[in-house]
Amino acid sequence: MEKNNVRTLIWVGVAVVVLVVALIFVVANKKMIKQVVVNPVTTESESESVQDTSDQTIATGAAPISYANALVKYANRRIQLDPMCQAHPNTVSYKDNIGIMIDNRSAKTRTVKVGSTFTIKPWGFKIIILPDVYLVAKTILVDCDQSQNVATILVQE
Repeated sequence: MEKNNVRTLIWVGVAVVVLVVALIFVVANKKMIKQVVVNPVTTESESESVQDTSDQTIATGAAPISYANALVKYANRRIQLDPMCQAHPNTVSYKDNIGIMIDNRSAKTRTVKVGSTFTIKPWGFKIIILPDVYLVAKTILVDCDQSQNVATILVQE
């Protein structure tokens, strides 16, 4: 009988050791996962970029503005396009004849359509003026590259 008790105690001890080792492994993996932080790809020019004014049909006559200043000025009037060409936010409402910021947060040049079609350089942005609602439909659909209707802009009078 004592021999069986010793065997049982040995097996229980082995099981406890295996569970402790497994628990340590799980905890260590969670800590390693928490330490892995994926940072977006940034370039030196990203923080110093200025408005992409290469397309003369957009914001003609406007002086270029730095990215940092544009973030402040257009904080409530900005649509970001992510690396997958998805818009954030994707449904917005703005007044007509107001400037909004289309912000390309991708390493690719984007072809964007907001009423008219234009390109935005990698990590660049454009300030566009929303058209007068008397001249166009009150809803503008935004396209990004091959993705259509990534955002909807309701233009108010």
